[in-house]
Amino acid sequence: MSATLINGTEMARSLRADVARAAAELRQRHGVTPGLAVLLVGDDPASQVYVRNKVKACEEAGLHSVLERLPADTTQDALLARIDALNRDPAIHGILVQLPLPPHLSSHLVIEAIAPEKDVDGFHISNAGLLMTGQPQVVPCTPYGIMKMLQALDVPLRGAEAVVVGASNIVGKPMAMLLLQAGATVTLCNSKTRDLGAQCRRADVLVVATGKPGLVRGDMIKPGAVVIDVGINRGADGKLHGDVDFASAVEVAGAITPVPGGVGPMTIAMLLVNTLEAAQRGLARA
Repeated sequence: MSATLINGTEMARSLRADVARAAAELRQRHGVTPGLAVLLVGDDPASQVYVRNKVKACEEAGLHSVLERLPADTTQDALLARIDALNRDPAIHGILVQLPLPPHLSSHLVIEAIAPEKDVDGFHISNAGLLMTGQPQVVPCTPYGIMKMLQALDVPLRGAEAVVVGASNIVGKPMAMLLLQAGATVTLCNSKTRDLGAQCRRADVLVVATGKPGLVRGDMIKPGAVVIDVGINRGADGKLHGDVDFASAVEVAGAITPVPGGVGPMTIAMLLVNTLEAAQRGLARA
């Protein structure tokens, strides 16, 4: 068996086109252009690449984007003051602070300083609570994108066994909540999980987000399962690798996301969706 490759790049292209059309309509009918502010503190090379891709995607979709580069020695008070100003800026509907931050800054304080309605990453405790209670307003971009992928593939989630490997606040926990709300029976694994292979082999839908390259091998996958690999790891060969050993997994899975070209493009597309939706909600409140 050779799995069907899930083309995240193509799905993201379609979503971005939808956002561009909706943004143009919002601008023409209401004079509102969805606006995203991205704050980059320091000069982390990976963060610079991510931010550049996000800003480019915004511009291509016709969104208003503001990129603010702050020095690595920016103080906590200075960063919070900048966020406060953006919270009050009516032209900005979404605020994203690129993580990780320099070690002297508190990610928790920074995230909580962002107005929940402008928290397009979906990390604010208010948005996490709404998701937990089945009333999502802003959903973290990566889990949101994965759900869009599963919907596009018509993956039957009601009654399915879903296993999420990785329990982060950014991907694992919100992913588990979304799958649960879709009617799946969900197992959330972490670094303490005993016999990870046995857990994974139960999964009709397997989502892996650990940051550990090649953690899940083909012999840990149920034949025909849908495998979503969230990992992006640069190997010694200079190439990007996922958290799933692709060569062995592709022979067992029914469908699988490649790395690159799978989840990554969808994450950026959902950032645009979240910014658009924030602008639409803002207009409804006005």
